[in-house]
Amino acid sequence: MIERDPWFDDEAGPLVRPFAITRGRARSDHHDLDLITLVMTRYARASPQTAEPEYAEILRLCRAPQSVAEVSAHIGLPIASTKVLISDLIDLGNLTIRSQQPTAESTLDELALLRMVLDGIRSL
Repeated sequence: MIERDPWFDDEAGPLVRPFAITRGRARSDHHDLDLITLVMTRYARASPQTAEPEYAEILRLCRAPQSVAEVSAHIGLPIASTKVLISDLIDLGNLTIRSQQPTAESTLDELALLRMVLDGIRSL
């Protein structure tokens, strides 16, 4: 009979900590990623040059645009670890990003909306 280790639980999931997956890196200085940055594979059949399954899973998920937060939720890793893995895939040329940065036109639209709200409040 095989004696089981009382500290191991099959339902606990993998015992590899996120910093082991990212090789000790807590952040990437190469890319400015936030929670709503959209990530998408550059090629339909992109494959990572690394053997780690997390990279392949990110590429599979990002065949359609996904936010960094969505990728993190799907792969079950903390945001910081997910950002490091996404940055690695960007550096390898497998992923592309699009930030949700405001444009001059969207800023003008927001200003016009705020003026309309202010005018409405004043008319009350």
